[in-house]
Amino acid sequence: MAKCFLALSGLFGFFSVALGAFGAHALKEKLDAYQMGVFKTGVEYQFFHALAIALVGVLLLRGESTLLKSSGYAFIFGVLVFSGSLYLLVFTGQRWWGAITPIGGMSFLIAWALFALGCYRMS
Repeated sequence: MAKCFLALSGLFGFFSVALGAFGAHALKEKLDAYQMGVFKTGVEYQFFHALAIALVGVLLLRGESTLLKSSGYAFIFGVLVFSGSLYLLVFTGQRWWGAITPIGGMSFLIAWALFALGCYRMS
């Protein structure tokens, strides 16, 4: 499972850099300031949580931990829902996607709590 988290972290990191560059160059003339801010928030949260997923993967190389695995899954879900809903909000113009974003945010909070507990219980 550690390898899966590490590989997915790499993919999320790759796409956050690619999307960030795309936003900075291709979208800056097409989006208003609000949309650019929303897009940038999605990219930033995706990038930071890609690093968190990598850290979970590295820690799982030391040994199995249900709490850390659950944390990794929650981070992944959070990236998909939080950042994904922000990207969809920007690209579709449908503001109702913003109503889904807090579900991803809650997933991040749960992930960080599980991460903290998992690290505390590590031997």
